[in-house]
Amino acid sequence: MKDDHSKTQRAGLSRRTVLELGALGLAAAVMPNAAFAKDKKLKVAAIFATPIEEPWDNQIHVALQKAEKELGIEYKWSEKVQTADFSRVMREYAQGGYQLVLGDAFAAERESRRTAKQFPKTAWLFGSGAGPAEPNFGVFDNWIHEPAYLSGLIAGKMSKSGTVGAVAAMGIPEVNRLVNAFFAGAKEVNPNVKKKVAFIGSFFDPPKAKEAAVAQIDAGVDVIYAERFGVIEAAVEKKILAISNMSDQSSLGPDTVITGPVWDMYPTVEQAIKLVKAGVFTAQDYGDFSRMAKGGSFLAPYHKFDKTLPAEVKELVEKKMAEILEGNFRVDVDENTPVSD
Repeated sequence: MKDDHSKTQRAGLSRRTVLELGALGLAAAVMPNAAFAKDKKLKVAAIFATPIEEPWDNQIHVALQKAEKELGIEYKWSEKVQTADFSRVMREYAQGGYQLVLGDAFAAERESRRTAKQFPKTAWLFGSGAGPAEPNFGVFDNWIHEPAYLSGLIAGKMSKSGTVGAVAAMGIPEVNRLVNAFFAGAKEVNPNVKKKVAFIGSFFDPPKAKEAAVAQIDAGVDVIYAERFGVIEAAVEKKILAISNMSDQSSLGPDTVITGPVWDMYPTVEQAIKLVKAGVFTAQDYGDFSRMAKGGSFLAPYHKFDKTLPAEVKELVEKKMAEILEGNFRVDVDENTPVSD
């Protein structure tokens, strides 16, 4: 993926163009949905390949639950949907009158795209490693490399052994850019820091993630990036520091988890619902709504570490965060698969 989201531009209509067309009353002619009746609840569904507690899908779920309360939608979801069942579940929601369907299509790219074409009046918005597809298949992703970089600054400063680690799902671009940003932050404050990285080959396998984390800790890692569930448990048992991922996971280890990148899907969800209700939803890349500047990602609170984290570290993070939000500092997007030093 390109950091400038050039795919969005190639998709045809930009967000600004869509809104302008909507204002002119012309958009309905080219969109999958006509303007939504104000007296009806918008029916929104989500399809998740993993258990709902898996952080990536859970953040989408939490955002949709918030939308249910604040935007008055009707929300239903399906979890642990296997690739072989993905199309069937998509069809059931489309035939059931759901106007907007979200989910993670990474493992079912072909199936989801093929099925979406069969239901042009339904708005589809999926986490995907590829671009949008006309007329109604929008995509998003967790562009949270910015707070991952900030977390790396902290890790590099707090490591006493000079070795930091990361246990992640697999070496795909969406994961690589987070891990690389984390290591880039650590090396920014400590050029001599060593890194160790392990991939578990799964999006949800806590026991395997814990095992990989224990191996890294035994090899000298004293601050670890828990890109997957299971890592924090190992960090707690081994009494080392950890950086969480996707959500605020301090409760899993109050004395262990310093902070971590948080993905807030609500700005993405809110925008999609707004466009569907207006009848102007199009196939776009909604990735920008996950950026810190859009409110789609941020650094989790320090909680107990607010009192123990050195002032110089907090000041450094605040300075870099301000530079990112003001557009004066750009975190590099490196999607190459990282390797251990």
